[in-house]
Amino acid sequence: MDLPHAVPLEGASNLRDLGGWPVADGRRVRRGILFRSATLAALTPRDVDTIAGLRLRTVCDLRGVAEAAQHPSRLPAGAARVALPIEPSVGASLRDLMRREQSTGEDVVALLRTAYLDYGTRFIGAYRGLFELLLDPARHALLFHCSAGKDRTGLGAALVLTALGASRQTVLADYVATDRLWQRDFALPPETPKPLAEALLGTHPALLEAALDAAEAAHGGSVPVLLERGLGLGAARLARLRDLLLE
Repeated sequence: MDLPHAVPLEGASNLRDLGGWPVADGRRVRRGILFRSATLAALTPRDVDTIAGLRLRTVCDLRGVAEAAQHPSRLPAGAARVALPIEPSVGASLRDLMRREQSTGEDVVALLRTAYLDYGTRFIGAYRGLFELLLDPARHALLFHCSAGKDRTGLGAALVLTALGASRQTVLADYVATDRLWQRDFALPPETPKPLAEALLGTHPALLEAALDAAEAAHGGSVPVLLERGLGLGAARLARLRDLLLE
């Protein structure tokens, strides 16, 4: 099974269809309905045509307000952008690490851990907004993205796959696929030490699991309660979501 299904582009990377991943009841995520990616700010005209072929109706932008304003997305006609901002929270601390010669990759991971825990708790409302859109078939096909398509987008995909009944192993397999699909076209200062750059640009499965665990702990300590209280997916709405997105 060759998953995930990547969509090659010239001016962007890490765009893939979440379709095909298996879930617990023997079904699979439908193809052609739900996509994730890195930023769409540098799409070429050919890329815009490629994305138009996906028949996107909704593009959920998880970038912070300033990020999105500085690098606006290029979208095909018929695709509406919906802002669900998750503000980056590591900028000032990261700049401090860059200035300290003794900083290590472990320092960066510790910083990212704080950000991931924020994504799963303080910013859960953005992901709840994503599920609201997914429950409306008029919004399909839908793509969600941040800057790298790795951290904020990675947790979004993890929450969607978890809600659909995917195993933690499947969730992590989708997450780490970024390491081979993302071209790491994220601009870092040229003097960034290699260990810091590798930590910033790589995936961190332990951090994703920590974010999922924190989201569960903040909403009753279990996946069903997280889905209902944190993400607005009571039994009826969860069943509808699965009928819409699974086959």
